[in-house]
Amino acid sequence: MSRMLDEAREAPEVVARQLRADQDRYRALGTLLRKQPPASLLTLARGSSDHAAHYAAYLVMARLGRLVTSMPMSLLTLYQSRISGQGLASFAFSQSGQSPDVVTPTEYFRAGGAVTCAFVNDAASPLARAAEWLFPLHAGPEKSVAATKSFIAQLLAGARLVAAWQEDAALQQALDGLPAVLEQAVRADWSPAVDALRDADRLFVVGRGLSLPVAMEAALKFKETCGIQAEAFSAAEIQHGPMALIEQGYPLLVFAPRGPAQAGVLEVARAMRERGACVLLAAPPGTPDATLPLVETGLPDVDPVSAIQSFYPMVEALARARGHDPDRPPHLKKVTRTS
Repeated sequence: MSRMLDEAREAPEVVARQLRADQDRYRALGTLLRKQPPASLLTLARGSSDHAAHYAAYLVMARLGRLVTSMPMSLLTLYQSRISGQGLASFAFSQSGQSPDVVTPTEYFRAGGAVTCAFVNDAASPLARAAEWLFPLHAGPEKSVAATKSFIAQLLAGARLVAAWQEDAALQQALDGLPAVLEQAVRADWSPAVDALRDADRLFVVGRGLSLPVAMEAALKFKETCGIQAEAFSAAEIQHGPMALIEQGYPLLVFAPRGPAQAGVLEVARAMRERGACVLLAAPPGTPDATLPLVETGLPDVDPVSAIQSFYPMVEALARARGHDPDRPPHLKKVTRTS
């Protein structure tokens, strides 16, 4: 058993702990954003945190109709661009809060009059100090290089932001029910994926809409912990250039949770299977041809959180089955400081 697996199994309690904390702060930010709607919105993040930021951004765009941009960090740290902070709200996501390319833009935008928010696990970090609005993840120490519980905590934090901004009681209720759902999800049997991918050297991970960020996170974890060249694609994009690579036995992990995108994702899975691909379909029980069970949450928009919770124990087991130490990926370290 690895530290990575232990930390992934801690996620339900992490979620419960975060939900008990900072409720007034989330409500206050939601009130501010309603009373003073920002003219523009940015996310700031790297790696797994960027995938969590994509999930939050998709929720904002889908539910609130506000366009969100992912900030190219080097614009400020390398190119010294003079971007106006007036009317801007920036949302920084980080586990460590140490990287200059997240801290520097947050400091810059705050000085320029922007609303700056940090969703960060280390509440004493430079990023936490840089932002006007601090939202700790409450994930506790995370020692494994591969982020698990802190990623799930970031997904939750982004969804809490949206629930507070919208004053959406149904979304908040679904989030409140997450700890119990994740206890089921962490025990879901994804062992068929270990058997299918034990000898794989490449694969595609497919999602769409709100499941695309967790597909991106899954692809990163395949690379980090298993040494598999994994690439994430939208179910719409894969039908263009990437489809040329699909041949007999080519492995695909397809995330198909509930929601508007599900029908199209299932159709892509069917088409890939007909081409001879080895399709591992993660979908709710009862979905035709599903091989990996997804535990449903209180709302389809929250189902990707359950999906990644079930994925983490599987990829940890796959890493060990391939002879890798999931806690010590080669050439990587826990905190990466880039400018």
